[in-house]
Amino acid sequence: MKEWTSCHQIVRYFISFSTILMNLANFVWFNPRKLEKFLRSQGLNGNPYRPFFGDLKEMTKVINAEQKRSIRLSDDTCPHVFAYYHDILNKYGENSFWWFGPWPKLNIVDPELIKEILKKPDVFKKPLPEVGKILTSGIVLLEREKWAKHRKIINPAFHLHKLKNMVPTIGLSCSNMIHNWKSIISNSNNEGGWSEIDVWPHLEDLTGDVISRTAFGSRHEQGTRIFHLQRERSKLTMQLLQLSFIPGWRYLPTKLNKKVRAINDEIESLLRGIVDERQKALERGDVVASDDLLGILMESNSRFVDEFGNKNKGMSIEDVIGECKLFYVAGSETTSCLLVWTMVLMCKHPEWQTLAREEVIRVFGNSEPSFEGLNQLKTVTMILQEVLRLYPPFPRIPRATTETVKLGNMIIPAGVHLSLLVGLTHCDPNIWGDDSKEFNPLRFSQGVVSDDVAKIQSSLISFSSGPRVCIGQNFAMIEAKTAIAMILRSFSFELSPSYLHAPFAVLTLQPQYGAPIILRSLQSLPGS
Repeated sequence: MKEWTSCHQIVRYFISFSTILMNLANFVWFNPRKLEKFLRSQGLNGNPYRPFFGDLKEMTKVINAEQKRSIRLSDDTCPHVFAYYHDILNKYGENSFWWFGPWPKLNIVDPELIKEILKKPDVFKKPLPEVGKILTSGIVLLEREKWAKHRKIINPAFHLHKLKNMVPTIGLSCSNMIHNWKSIISNSNNEGGWSEIDVWPHLEDLTGDVISRTAFGSRHEQGTRIFHLQRERSKLTMQLLQLSFIPGWRYLPTKLNKKVRAINDEIESLLRGIVDERQKALERGDVVASDDLLGILMESNSRFVDEFGNKNKGMSIEDVIGECKLFYVAGSETTSCLLVWTMVLMCKHPEWQTLAREEVIRVFGNSEPSFEGLNQLKTVTMILQEVLRLYPPFPRIPRATTETVKLGNMIIPAGVHLSLLVGLTHCDPNIWGDDSKEFNPLRFSQGVVSDDVAKIQSSLISFSSGPRVCIGQNFAMIEAKTAIAMILRSFSFELSPSYLHAPFAVLTLQPQYGAPIILRSLQSLPGS
């Protein structure tokens, strides 16, 4: 009997081990080879599949080499920003793919195909949600019914009449940064009132302060701590993402994983404290300030629950915390990138800096920026749109198929990933003309750049497109207009001789070596 039990256990272990081996073989070899054969049969080309790592070793080598370089400001940024993608496209053409571990990734640059993909979020989903959770959470990672519910609850926080009330708060954060810059200039004792300042970390702090104040109101000091933790975590996470295709990698007890988890725990604790405090105040019926993003979100959630008469129908405390985390990633990093590249390009094109400054002074004079006035800044808006075209905060958008689907003339099987190369689409001369690589805000002077309106609308994808277009794009533009208007009124600026142009996609498109700029004060410090 014991011998029979022992043999039975051995058979069970053998079957289990064989199953694991077979699943591993399918994951590492048979499924990738099957997908590769299918893609090549349709005329799609790429490097031959190499087990497990795919193109990652070669890709890492190319990216690391390119990341160290700087380029001239007048150079085409695409070969630098896209590095390995650019090599693959040159070698195999637009109908090409590369290997992210065992997954083939199709390069998509056709704006019509990008538009079609973004119109179908239930078919083309965001890949590797577990990896995404390292960086953020909230609506950006949700699908189907839960996404629709969160979107409905969050929408009121980003209505224009709510954002209008946030302009003074945004202005306060901008005033603090400008006062700091003026103090630096004053203490530098340079004749003519100037100083060289790396504006990049200041702009990062500005957008972090803005989101902390607009999201959490009186608790913005805790919000600022969360912002700094989020920024530290983002830098660490980029190291984790290189091996994210390995199942369970982020759960291993490595030094890096432990550090990321410790930061996550502190962020979670701070957010839970703020959210719990608001929730208890709501339950007590206390009068709670509801003019910040968190207050509006929680009021909207409360109305949603009352409408259905069931707490389970609304967002949980964990859901609210998740959306607060997203406020930082989506609401600060994107805008700081937009601001830094706007300042860099206005340094390169001082004639546009002058035109924008004249417009700001004409609209606001010495008054604080207002929502109504921001809508009158046509030149500033044109400049921001052109910067978003040339330097989109997210130059690549990842997607993956959940089922076999037709895309254009192609049949895409489940398991194939897609790289939507927005930055390349934004520089396509067939869409934008022969000056597509040049800074020319006039292309947006009438809101479009050609007679083919539909084509243009599908080609400018700075805030994504389709049903899942960025919910915070109006917030980002209001913040950017306010900041640029106040900077222009206070300073003239030019690039420092030490500036090195090296735009590179960490998560967002950032200046690899900062942005040292010579600022010249146009006004004295208040009260001086």
